[in-house]
Amino acid sequence: MLEVRVFTGGQQVEQIAPEAISSHVGRSGELVWVDVVGPTEDDLACITGEFDLHPLAVDDVRFRNQRPKVDLYPSHAFLVGYAHDEDPLDLPEVELFVGPNWLVSVRSPNGAGRVFDVRPAVERFERTSGDGAGVGFFLYTLLDDMVDGYFDTVEGAEDRLASIESSLFRAYSNDRGAEAGEQVIAALDRELQGELLHIRRTLIALRRKVVPMREVVLVILRREIPWIEDRAILYFQDVLDHLLRVVDEIDTQRELLGNIVDAHLALVANRTNDVMKKTSGWGAILIVATLIAGIYGMNFRNMPELEWRYGYFGALGTMLVTTAGLYAYFKRKGWI
Repeated sequence: MLEVRVFTGGQQVEQIAPEAISSHVGRSGELVWVDVVGPTEDDLACITGEFDLHPLAVDDVRFRNQRPKVDLYPSHAFLVGYAHDEDPLDLPEVELFVGPNWLVSVRSPNGAGRVFDVRPAVERFERTSGDGAGVGFFLYTLLDDMVDGYFDTVEGAEDRLASIESSLFRAYSNDRGAEAGEQVIAALDRELQGELLHIRRTLIALRRKVVPMREVVLVILRREIPWIEDRAILYFQDVLDHLLRVVDEIDTQRELLGNIVDAHLALVANRTNDVMKKTSGWGAILIVATLIAGIYGMNFRNMPELEWRYGYFGALGTMLVTTAGLYAYFKRKGWI
């Protein structure tokens, strides 16, 4: 789907047919915006012919999953970025062609068929741009809306990590019955592995999309795109600041994720040590009785106490007393 809109003084004045693009391109005081959603070959042929787009840039539109970047050509600049989506592992791709008084946005859908919603950015442009707003300010509103959406994903990961951390320590510290506590911890361990893996993949995927965007904005700030007006340059510094904050947040969440994994492994090791202590304690309790039974179970003819009338009861009593004494000792030490 291809739509063409014309802005004058920051306000949309009309929607025109694709055939009328040539009559508005280059006209003083006007900004031509072509929006393509799910581009077809006919759409690409149309914008290529109207704006003389470079074939390499058009090929990048055809073959998706490009790395965020900016390519400079004699008549236009080509930018690739990714917008926020509810599935951070499959962000919708956005390609932008920027010329002297025109901008072409190509919104490619993700695997679920969702595309970047440009309506808030367009409404903001009409509301805040004012007279003299050109292609640079319109590009700023689009990029800023894309970048601000990253905060939702990062904050979602942060909330989930905080929830996992509290659940983890609560499960290991709650005073439950032994059997109930082990069931809760075992269920948490199974859930925890999948959750942490998903969050780790989310942060890695988001970082791959966000970090290269810094270079895109830096190219604009270095004024390497000649059609960005001076008034708009200052606003891209704010976009860069947001990008740096997102990258810092992602790195912080990755560090927190590593800390939670380490804490989980430490708690599992402590729980294993508790199990080993209990096993060792019960083994020590039973070993004395086993030793006595083993000694007097040997088939030697000349053994003391074999002919003693109360030897059987004495052996049982010794087993009982030592077992009870060891049980009390280990219980007091917290081993069982």
